[in-house]
Amino acid sequence: MSKSNIDQQFHPEMLREVIEKNVRASLEEDIGDGDITASLISSQEQAHAIVLVRESAVLSGSLWFQKVFETLDPKIKVKWRFKDGDTIQAGDIVCEVIGSARTILTGERTALNFLQTLSGTATKTHRFVKALEHSTTKILDTRKTLPGLRLAQKYAVLCGGGYNHRMGLYDAILIKENHILACGSIVKAVAQAKRSNPAMRVEVEVESIEELQEAVDAEADMVLLDNFSLDNVKKAIAIVDNSLLIELSGGMDLDKVAELKDLGADFISIGTLTKDIHATDFSMRFS
Repeated sequence: MSKSNIDQQFHPEMLREVIEKNVRASLEEDIGDGDITASLISSQEQAHAIVLVRESAVLSGSLWFQKVFETLDPKIKVKWRFKDGDTIQAGDIVCEVIGSARTILTGERTALNFLQTLSGTATKTHRFVKALEHSTTKILDTRKTLPGLRLAQKYAVLCGGGYNHRMGLYDAILIKENHILACGSIVKAVAQAKRSNPAMRVEVEVESIEELQEAVDAEADMVLLDNFSLDNVKKAIAIVDNSLLIELSGGMDLDKVAELKDLGADFISIGTLTKDIHATDFSMRFS
């Protein structure tokens, strides 16, 4: 993980606000009127817990995990043995949690949910990044994120070595099929975008070589080649000839990414980084 990449995308105050919002909503959802099972334990009972990982992964979500316990009880201590972006192996003790037994039990599931989901996102991203080793092409995420966890998952993508595409509809222009139909043509859509937002990069999603040529003629800044065959990717890169940025997308898996790594595209975007993840297996045990 590049700290500079995270700092560029997430101002510290912005990141704090996102974490607080995510944690507050998740705790309210889980605790409701109170943890009736944890109330069986004396409020004076203290505990020392360890968090184990049961499979190799890339760690992400430690800030969310820690915020859960800070919110429930500022006296609880979390001692980390790894940091976000680190590779962890099955059997590693990731952290220790020390404090009120009742409160640790109340926060356990919510804290682990963040850790397993964000580490799962980071781990999957890292696998795709490794598939592009020694290539200049970069892995991008998409807006296909879990509801309510958009910025958390985009943070996790950075932990895995990937890069963020647009955060939402507000910070970049991506003209897709229905925008083109509504505007009348690629040329008209790009022209309108440049008039409305002259300082913003304009990207166009294209589904054929003909649409690509139209986007080039319209002077788009970037094109997304959607589900292009390998031969058509090669043709498209030759047509563009470094005149604009190229993003590849559609049905990406590790084998397909490996096929595309040396063709010279700028980016490969992958929706499954954030929407189809395997949650990393963590467990918490009192010691």
